[in-house]
Amino acid sequence: MKICTNLAVELIDITDDVLAEVNKSSIKDGICIVSTTHTTTAIIINENEPGLLSDMFNLLNKLVPPGAGYNHDRIDNNAHSHLRAMLLGSSETIPIVDGKLVLGMWQRIFFVELDGPRQRNVNVTLLASNSRIMS
Repeated sequence: MKICTNLAVELIDITDDVLAEVNKSSIKDGICIVSTTHTTTAIIINENEPGLLSDMFNLLNKLVPPGAGYNHDRIDNNAHSHLRAMLLGSSETIPIVDGKLVLGMWQRIFFVELDGPRQRNVNVTLLASNSRIMS
């Protein structure tokens, strides 16, 4: 799926888009892998609550501030974006049970832009299981 971001740092809730991909498939049980192929983006699962989203941005700014003398900044001045993406991760794996994504009540899937605005790609890979073993 294609995503056009509007801000330098942005969280975009893509849960409904991922659900639509699962619903289009005939997979009853399996896994859904949501991934990004960009080195300055991430995929995370968390709650879509404005205060928490603000807290996430604040934490990233404290942990990996822009312009902190990173070596990569000599090339294109976005080392902080790469380092933040490394901390957050480029994919999430979600179980599919009875044709539905297994997410908690408040869990949402987010695409995280860390070096925008840009046009980005998100991959949704669905793998069917021949048998289900849940613990």
